[in-house]
Amino acid sequence: MYIRQTRTASKATGEAYITYRLVRSERIGGRVRQITMLNLGRHFSVPTEDWPALCARIEQLTGGQASLMDVELPPFLEKMAQGYAGRLVTQVPKTVPAPVPTEPTYAEVDVDSLELSQPRSVGVEHVGLHAAVELGLEEKLTELGVNGVMRASILGLVIGRMAKPASELATWGWLREHSALGELIDTDFNAMPLMRLYRASDELLKHRAEIEQHVFERARCLFHLEETITLYDLTNTYFEGDCTASKAARGRSKEKRSDCPLVTLGLVLDGSGFVRSSRVFEGNAVESCTLQSMLLGLNAPTHALVIMDAGIATEANIAWLSEHGYRYLVVSRERHRHFDAEHAVAIENQQGQSLRLQKVLSDDGREVRMYCHSEQREQKEAAILTRLCSRFEGGLQKLADGLIKPRGEKRLDKITERIGRLKEKCQGIGQHYQVDVQADASGKQVASLTWARLPVSGSMATHPGVYCLRSNETTWEEEKLWRTYTMLTDLEAVFRSLKSELGLRPVYHTKEDRIDGHLFITVLAYQLVHVLRVKLHHAGIQASWNTLRDILSVQRRVTATFQQRDGRTLHVRKSTRAEPELLRIYQVLGIEPAPGGTKKLIH
Repeated sequence: MYIRQTRTASKATGEAYITYRLVRSERIGGRVRQITMLNLGRHFSVPTEDWPALCARIEQLTGGQASLMDVELPPFLEKMAQGYAGRLVTQVPKTVPAPVPTEPTYAEVDVDSLELSQPRSVGVEHVGLHAAVELGLEEKLTELGVNGVMRASILGLVIGRMAKPASELATWGWLREHSALGELIDTDFNAMPLMRLYRASDELLKHRAEIEQHVFERARCLFHLEETITLYDLTNTYFEGDCTASKAARGRSKEKRSDCPLVTLGLVLDGSGFVRSSRVFEGNAVESCTLQSMLLGLNAPTHALVIMDAGIATEANIAWLSEHGYRYLVVSRERHRHFDAEHAVAIENQQGQSLRLQKVLSDDGREVRMYCHSEQREQKEAAILTRLCSRFEGGLQKLADGLIKPRGEKRLDKITERIGRLKEKCQGIGQHYQVDVQADASGKQVASLTWARLPVSGSMATHPGVYCLRSNETTWEEEKLWRTYTMLTDLEAVFRSLKSELGLRPVYHTKEDRIDGHLFITVLAYQLVHVLRVKLHHAGIQASWNTLRDILSVQRRVTATFQQRDGRTLHVRKSTRAEPELLRIYQVLGIEPAPGGTKKLIH
């Protein structure tokens, strides 16, 4: 076994370069031929003088002599030798159980010589590939002219985001040292340079619109979805380190990271939670100003119902939706609350909690407002109101007590300033109080401070637990309107999954396209995860992706090495047996419980 350098050229560009191969000599038909065992790539950087020792160590490892340690290598060379020895086993063609019984294979081995090596995760990778096939991702990439190596890189990025959410650099390390994905798709990620993953991100972004449309249409056909509901919302993500990209801007961070520049991700989804379209905005983008640019060009049917929260439901956006033939269902931005219990309809939510709904049609009959009252929300808002009122009255009492103290604050301007600060601190609760400050004869000091609680009509103080929905869908019953609006909570669940389970935050890139690519990879990973969760949900498995990932991550591919009686070494690479919870997932998805098959090498 030795290392040989070979001069070759790129088929695409014609560029000449040198590649390195691990070869062995074998006599075939009276002639000695060189058999390539491993392609070490063009970036193989081991000094020439270390090649013989490296090859000798690889021979020891594959020949079952790992314990002898006759060849002493520096740590970095030892790690390379271990990796190359493992790859020699993993690249052996796999044997898949035949559909009919075959004769078992027996070997007489020394049980005490058993060694287990090269453990690699395979569970998440296996179901991730299944979801990618269901959505026709690789099929679409092929249609777009993406070559095989680049397709494998894209699958590595997306499934890596599902299994170990991190930056592209961290995903590269995970693919090389922790994952068996390369074995499942016959790709050697150890020989793949990091830059190829960045190029894969660029390639994905180049075909973003076509891929999004294809994936959504495939999901719609797969689960027989009706295109009637459109959900729209935004979230933002922050950068670690400096970023000078034009989209990176300071703004209101939903993660309270005001110290970092931000970018904003907008998503349009259908009622089942699959992403129809995504777009990256500047970090300081105003939510209400993004709706039109997202829906234009979406080719959504004109009868589609658009659901939005109050932050986007401005009068201008509602007018635009009506003008372009969309129906809408939004949270009203009006502050005045109204509720008439006598004309309300009682229903129960999925948790068995009671709700009362009152529908009021506008004078022109074009719009309906539905006032919703929740007992649980009333209890929550009443508790908030009590706390704020107690804080406000306590602050006023403290000011009043200071008036009778010898050194207490009595200056009119200072007392007035403190009352203003107290109102600000108590989040608008001051509107429900009448505060009277009486000055003395000089007009410069306060003689008395009194207050009275006078709740403002139509506010949280008089109508706790009430909120209002508005829609131009005037024919629906109260319960249908409310249950349709609750689909917006599914969108909130999507953002929670993107941010907490799939590594949307933070971003480490500085280039504009790489930022967009990072976020698009996360969106694609979400699409694959959602396919799996919808299928499992239909079978009664309703676990979060974090829980499913923990179950899947238990399965490993491992190489078992034995010494045979005849002196040869037997290497068997195989996946561990699927445990009951994992086996149930595989059965629901209809996929093989032993991914990767069995590979054998006798040396």
